[in-house]
Amino acid sequence: MKSNLILAIDQGTTSSKALLIDTTGTVVASGSCPLSISSPQPGWVEQDATEIWSSVVTAIQVALLGCPGADILGVAISNQRETVVAWDSQDGHPVGPAISWQDQRGDAFCKSLATPQNSELVRRLSGLELGSMFSASKVAWFLERHGNNPDLRVGTVETWLIDRLTGGTVYATEAGNASRTLLFNIEAQSWSPALGELFHVDTRRLAEVRPSTGPWGTTLGVPGVPDGTPILAVLGDSHAALYGHWALAPDRGSVGKATYGTGSSVMVPTDGSARRIDGISTTLAWQVPEPLWAFEGNILYSGAGMDWLARTLGVGTGAEFSQLAASTASSRGTVFVPALNGLGAPWWESTAVGTITGLDSATTRAEIARAGIESVAHQICDIVEALDLTGSQPALHAGGGATTSQILMQTQADLLGRTLLVSRIADISALGAGALAFKAAKVEFTPDVTLAPSEVHPNATFTPEARSASRDAWRDALWRAGVDLPRKNHPPTETHEELISHD
Repeated sequence: MKSNLILAIDQGTTSSKALLIDTTGTVVASGSCPLSISSPQPGWVEQDATEIWSSVVTAIQVALLGCPGADILGVAISNQRETVVAWDSQDGHPVGPAISWQDQRGDAFCKSLATPQNSELVRRLSGLELGSMFSASKVAWFLERHGNNPDLRVGTVETWLIDRLTGGTVYATEAGNASRTLLFNIEAQSWSPALGELFHVDTRRLAEVRPSTGPWGTTLGVPGVPDGTPILAVLGDSHAALYGHWALAPDRGSVGKATYGTGSSVMVPTDGSARRIDGISTTLAWQVPEPLWAFEGNILYSGAGMDWLARTLGVGTGAEFSQLAASTASSRGTVFVPALNGLGAPWWESTAVGTITGLDSATTRAEIARAGIESVAHQICDIVEALDLTGSQPALHAGGGATTSQILMQTQADLLGRTLLVSRIADISALGAGALAFKAAKVEFTPDVTLAPSEVHPNATFTPEARSASRDAWRDALWRAGVDLPRKNHPPTETHEELISHD
């Protein structure tokens, strides 16, 4: 029987996973369950909150079957962020669908609020841009329709999972997840009445904010998990990924990371204060109990953009798409901008449209696929340039499912002109949450040396001139897609930093 195992739950946009992790970072057993997603009308993206929970239960059961008699030290949670669930605390039933982070139903509401004064207030207090990707407009949507229910609970996905794991006894949210809602004062580390008033949200109805290591209570009525098992750690998936990268490579503990998933996140730690860079979010990475702030840029369509292009080209997603892209030496001037639901950081252009430019009569499917690979790398570069004008980050951690694509990783290193530290662990977010859970339990976590990241270096034959030409072509394509910038030789986003004040 394996002892001192952490049951790490990784609840994502397209699936829920459960991993049993030991003190060396080894995944002893795992389970996974896919999730559906729907778009009932243009701009709306929803999931079934009951299905989210049942998928977690299924993943846990599969993992436990792989390790009979597992001695579980505690539970850790990594979760998709910004998605909002609302439910009745008396019966535990959702009052509507989970509104996804990708959803844009609140776009008109956010635009109606976006006066210069309000936009500055939001940036100053929350560290975020005023937009519908974040949770506030989703919370307001639920409260407008169900706010007369005194038993209503509303929160991000980790709040919903904690409620279910504890049999409805704990109504709490993790500080890093709270910092993604537009309702949280990142400096004061508490709900902001001023932001609540702006978004028509009574912050007194929101869950209690707790540090990343809780306390979170204990399990009750979870199939296969003994009642009384402590929930030790909770982190948003992007935050958990950063923690996981650092846990596996402690000598690279100041290096930022890029996560390649349905969307992408680039997160770089700050120097200890909550400051701001235009077009980039300031977020609370974790609180254990001291806060770590980070700059973050979010991409809406990276893996999802490649999947869309793969379906359009009539090929399978993942490996088959990468193989098609790798069958040609270049995109030969073809550029794909995956603005399929607007563009995220650093542009925040909700009206941008998806485009494929540079086509001619000789363009092949492989060249278009190659442009799809490059579109992910270019979007990461846009954020890195906005974050790191001085080149203080000589390398970048890389994690997420798409890192298995060698052509994507090499393309990324070439366009960045810096080394990628590619995780050997596919589920780096779950591992990060698990590593934090060991810390919370005061159990030493000593990762196996074989789990250290591999390195991908820029190709010496990819010259600075080639890099500059490729970046210029990308910026020209952004202009055609509806981003307001010069078509050639656009300089990196200028920074404007300021200390975020208290309410």
